[in-house]
Amino acid sequence: MSYKFFQNKECEYFPCHKTDKVDDFNCLFCFCPLYNQHENCGGGFKILPSGIKDCSGCDFPHQRENYDKVISKLSS
Repeated sequence: MSYKFFQNKECEYFPCHKTDKVDDFNCLFCFCPLYNQHENCGGGFKILPSGIKDCSGCDFPHQRENYDKVISKLSS
């Protein structure tokens, strides 16, 4: 299971999203692999007036329990 979770507490941005569960914050998907899945990513994003997808309020790929969900979405 260790391949499903990684933390880099030395990172200057850690954690990069607000969270109440710092010990469970997963840095494995530092850049979200689901970003290009647009509306199907499963996260809480918003589209800015400029048309850019803003994921700053989303921590879906950073939740320890979502590893399998992320991998499943990438495989489909």
